Amino acid sequence: MLALSRHITRGRLFWLGLFALTWALSTYSFQLYKLLDARWVIRFPSALQLNLDTEISNFLDWLVNEAHFGLFSFRDLTRAIAWMIELPYQFLRNLLIEGFQTGIGDGAVQIAPSLSWIAVIAIAVAIGHYARDWALALLVGVCFLYLAVFGQWDSAMITLASVLVAVPIGAVGGLALGILAYRMPWVETLLRPILDLMQTVPVFAYLVPILILFGFGPVAALVATVIYAMPPMIRVTIVALKTVPEELLEAGRMMGATPRQMTWKVLVPAATPTLMVGVNQVIMLTLNMVIIASMIGAGGLGFDVLASLRRLDIGAGIEAGLAIVVMAIALDRASQAFSERRMSHPRTGSVVQRHPWTTTVLAIVVVTYLLGQIIPAIQNYPDALKISTGAFWSDAMAWINVNFFDTLETIKTVLLTTLLLPVKKFFAGIPWFWGILAMGLIVGRVAGWKLGLAAALMMLFIAASGLWGEAMVTLYLCGVSVFIAILIGTPLGIWAAQKPGAGRVILGLMDTLQTLPSFVYLIPVVMLFRVGDFSAMIAVVLYALAPAVRYAAHGIREVPPQLLEAGRMAGCTPSQLLWRVKLPLATPQLLLGLNQTIMLALSMLVITALVGTRDLGQEVYIALTKANAGQGIVAGLSVAVIAIIADRIVHALADKQKRRLGL
Repeated sequence: MLALSRHITRGRLFWLGLFALTWALSTYSFQLYKLLDARWVIRFPSALQLNLDTEISNFLDWLVNEAHFGLFSFRDLTRAIAWMIELPYQFLRNLLIEGFQTGIGDGAVQIAPSLSWIAVIAIAVAIGHYARDWALALLVGVCFLYLAVFGQWDSAMITLASVLVAVPIGAVGGLALGILAYRMPWVETLLRPILDLMQTVPVFAYLVPILILFGFGPVAALVATVIYAMPPMIRVTIVALKTVPEELLEAGRMMGATPRQMTWKVLVPAATPTLMVGVNQVIMLTLNMVIIASMIGAGGLGFDVLASLRRLDIGAGIEAGLAIVVMAIALDRASQAFSERRMSHPRTGSVVQRHPWTTTVLAIVVVTYLLGQIIPAIQNYPDALKISTGAFWSDAMAWINVNFFDTLETIKTVLLTTLLLPVKKFFAGIPWFWGILAMGLIVGRVAGWKLGLAAALMMLFIAASGLWGEAMVTLYLCGVSVFIAILIGTPLGIWAAQKPGAGRVILGLMDTLQTLPSFVYLIPVVMLFRVGDFSAMIAVVLYALAPAVRYAAHGIREVPPQLLEAGRMAGCTPSQLLWRVKLPLATPQLLLGLNQTIMLALSMLVITALVGTRDLGQEVYIALTKANAGQGIVAGLSVAVIAIIADRIVHALADKQKRRLGL
């Protein structure tokens, strides 16, 4: 007991000493620079800086303009990939919205119209009923009807075409790589750091090289979307295949199944419910990407939101954002239903009896096609019946600004002066050499000296790239945003877990926040608080709040009932039960929520560069506007470094807590 007390005391002394020394160096770094007459105290020596951005840009330029592989060049390869992606994409655009044409330009003649809005809704209803029941069919149908009624149909169909191309490529590609990683452990070892980078490097960072390789347009946007959405499918596939019961595998071997038969007749069918969770993630990430991809020519609802943000049209932006949310709800619920669906016995009888929904949908398509030639309202939803809520949202925002301006300004001023600016001053003053050493000590103390050394080297990479100041601003904004998100989210999660009625409302609100596109948060925030760090912080908190709430609720619910009963028998009050039993046992889940909150905060910080932050996200965004691939990739890798270090620290803390609790 005495040894444990000494260990705790030494631990506290270590953290207090480290913080005190960091604070002192941060506060007096400028005086230290003056005393030593050494500029290197403030800025990494320019003679030792890496020119990695220039090397990357030169390499990409060589790759696009000079690289040859025997019979074809690299440009030929990218054009072939673009052609293969563009064929199904253009077909779906023609089918859903543009119709089929022959000829070019003014001489083009339409040979067949697109599917009518009634036919598309009928297909959506049929899919919902096939996946589960009439309740889901009604929900999906109402979601698609919403798109027509509120005037978002054309843009929504362009977005749907992108989703219908990107999701199969991402899902099939992720499945194939996941199976390969399961079969060959060295592939999994190789993929793990690549997946870490793909999930932590900001999307803007690889938009630039994709723009250079594939040009401006929807194909480049689809390539970026697939890269963004594929990693979860790979990870889910590996986990799903590893959790297939050994008895099934043994039964397959005893029946003489070949490796191919084992994969497609045993492993994949047994893992299908979990694999569908991966497909669901691909769908949601694809929809989250549509706005960002619109910056390089994706079009659709994403372009509408981005255009509204640029002209600060709050009504149009929220309308388009809500359309993405509605589409996300429909696709999310349908994919979840498919993951839970059980195989049914084939029906007997005629074709109509065996496939009632298929024949019904085909009949609706044919009838609406024929009637649409006579009655335009059947082919296209009538403009006279469309409803717009844009004026309502704009007026609501104006009313808030007029009536609560002083209150909002007071809140903003208080938080800026008491929290944001002091924390920013602290991080901005940390000398690069001490920041590297301190990060190594922190990670070494928590996760071991090997990871500590790796963390120090990664921070050295940021300093040597000339991005130390921007990285410290990123740490400050991320740290403050995550702190506030956890401060709000954890109590909400606990409340949701302990009060089922409140839980349904809170978790429903979190569902909405998670499906709202990231850009949508910026529009009302900028309208209320204008540009700057405070607006960025509010947007990040809103975007990153959901995992803090969800993991807190999940952790409290998962506490074993027998331990709660033991606490009650020991005479614990509800408050003591929460603080002494539930929260300690839920700590691993709370830490996982913290980890996800940090990841979402870092991804959102890159997007908040649009509202005037001066961090790594701004560097990535500037690189995108200048098509400077090297600058974008180096700044993106610096964000990934921060994300990876945070991930390792939080995972190490969670593992320690699990061992302490004997879990």
